[in-house]
Amino acid sequence: MGTSTNPPRWRKITVFAVAAVLAAGAAAVIIYRVLAPAEVSTPAKGAYKAAPKTSPGVRGTFPSAPLLVDGRLRVYATTRQVSADQPANATTKGTPYWSYRRWPEQLTGVIKTAAPGGPLVVSQWSDGEVVALVAATGRIAWRTAGPTPDGGYTGRRTGASTVYAPAGLHLASANGTGPAVLAVTGRDEVRGVDPATGRELWRTPVRSACRTDELATAGGQLVAVDACAERPAVEFRDVATGAVVRRWQPEGVPAAGLTITGVSCADGVSGCRAIRTTGAGINRGWLVDRAEPAPAPALDSPAAMLVGDLAVAPEGTDVVARTPAGREVWRRSFVRPVRLLAVQPGRVHLLSPTNELITLDEARGAERSRFRLRYGDGGMAWAAGYAYAAGGYVAVERLAQPVEPDAKDAQYYAAARPVIWSAT
Repeated sequence: MGTSTNPPRWRKITVFAVAAVLAAGAAAVIIYRVLAPAEVSTPAKGAYKAAPKTSPGVRGTFPSAPLLVDGRLRVYATTRQVSADQPANATTKGTPYWSYRRWPEQLTGVIKTAAPGGPLVVSQWSDGEVVALVAATGRIAWRTAGPTPDGGYTGRRTGASTVYAPAGLHLASANGTGPAVLAVTGRDEVRGVDPATGRELWRTPVRSACRTDELATAGGQLVAVDACAERPAVEFRDVATGAVVRRWQPEGVPAAGLTITGVSCADGVSGCRAIRTTGAGINRGWLVDRAEPAPAPALDSPAAMLVGDLAVAPEGTDVVARTPAGREVWRRSFVRPVRLLAVQPGRVHLLSPTNELITLDEARGAERSRFRLRYGDGGMAWAAGYAYAAGGYVAVERLAQPVEPDAKDAQYYAAARPVIWSAT
């Protein structure tokens, strides 16, 4: 009888078993690499370019909403990444100049702040981590464990709410003129942090379920509505200590359903020189860049904004600038009503019914520039969403008409690149 050339059955089984174990091990390694907690910091390699000179006109359309930092960088937010590109007048969103990414945490807010070595970009994450990046390089300047936020990323496709209205990051100067303090809010706590170093200055417990409409004033206070009190009131905290210094029920505004809105704040919901209180449909404007809120009747209108020392608001087919007390300073008339879109120091930005961006001089109401907000889109119709103005630039989200806030992003936005970026 000849010898069989087939290996014994047990040898085949062993080979298959070993192969299965190796395959499972390789799959586990791949899964771990994909799903394991990770942090990827990609600092800048090129030069930090000077702020560019530009002329009025549309610069381009982007998929993400840009936050202007140092007049040079555009900073963007996505679910798990904060990144920057340059120059500020580039017509497209370019390859990141620097980027910072975390997994599986989500980005919940971004704010810019000054520091002795240059501007910082501070980010808050869903696990409570707060990370400050050097704007010029993207390198980590400091990091600290902060209070855990209530949720995760809320910026939708563009990230606009994450960079323009970060719910858990507020910046103010103590007493309005002292050292800056970064107030970091989480689910059950607020902490005061030195924005230059990340050093904790104070912490205090809060009931986040009871506090709404949080913002920081130019007078150095962290403000929110305490809705759980027997009579809802506006709560003022000193950013230097975290202590509550005032509980205020605005005169003439019913407490039921009380809300507050920051008016033309310098950075997102920080640096607010004025607020508007609303209750039972009654609106009242107040200046809060001082020790106690002062009435500002010219800011009562929900459409009014504060630029410099003037309250500007549309009235019929006119746009009128008044002192906060109500004295008229200038008036501009248009054929059809226009929307007051945004303001920034020295500039008032209006949007016409045909989506022309009209920029007026703050002091006299003279026209500085006018052009159609259109960039390779065939003149499609859209409605304005978030609007942001800084450093002479204006960003506007373009939403599909009619606007459906609960629609999926593909139906909510008017284009694949919904943010239009212009110089004025």
